[in-house]
Amino acid sequence: MLTAEPVATRPDFDISAVACRSDHVRWSPPEVHRGHRMVLVRHGRFRRRAAGVAADLDPNLGYLGTPGEEESFAHPSGGDRCTSISVTPALWRSLAGDGPGPGAGTLYVDPGLGLAHRRLLATARSGDVDYAVTEQLLGLLATAVTRTALGPTPAAARPSAARDRALVAAAREAIAEDHPASRTLLSLAGLLGVSPYRLSRAFPRELGVSLTHHRHHVRITRALDRLEAGEPSLATLATDLGYADQAHLTRTLRHHLGHTPTALRHLLKPAAE
Repeated sequence: MLTAEPVATRPDFDISAVACRSDHVRWSPPEVHRGHRMVLVRHGRFRRRAAGVAADLDPNLGYLGTPGEEESFAHPSGGDRCTSISVTPALWRSLAGDGPGPGAGTLYVDPGLGLAHRRLLATARSGDVDYAVTEQLLGLLATAVTRTALGPTPAAARPSAARDRALVAAAREAIAEDHPASRTLLSLAGLLGVSPYRLSRAFPRELGVSLTHHRHHVRITRALDRLEAGEPSLATLATDLGYADQAHLTRTLRHHLGHTPTALRHLLKPAAE
């Protein structure tokens, strides 16, 4: 069952919170959307197929959709919650230009983009759609356009793309599930039955980031979840996420996001009117 609740709507854009409680494994009937869309996952995982290519989506991998694109979905891992952003062609061109632009496809959600997503939703709760929300939205979309334009080599240009995609998807799932073998690169490669070198090389080819950075990003996403939910103890948070201590957690968040955990708590609160 799919539900969508409006977050902020204006003639040029629509932001909705989408929740799917379906657990169907098979692909849904094809759907066609008219506008440009960006979909970012808040919680859970699901699969999307477009142009004959399937992708496994989670909080670290969203997607961009183009007008007229045919897509199908499957939910083999249960439910999920996403933010769906639709924009008019004119607004999209103002960010991506008049050319073909970066095109559609998967969008790697690094910590900066993930924080921008959370700040958009926090700002939407303030009610100032015409300025505060619009400003956050434009920043988020501009970042997404840049990330896609500078992304990995298109799959069509790589004969090994299908193998890389399957390998990276399996590695991402093991890391997301916190499998014991995901604690080291060598043990993760052993779990997947490939050489550590091949596993390490597949990530930048498929996602545009290294395996090490992806693991860091997953832990940062978990930290942001806890901070946004009001985690009272930074020491407990650091221990739970596998950091050496609270200072290590603070250094990591400041390095990747430019803010301390305490500052992030304030940033993720609804903006004052």
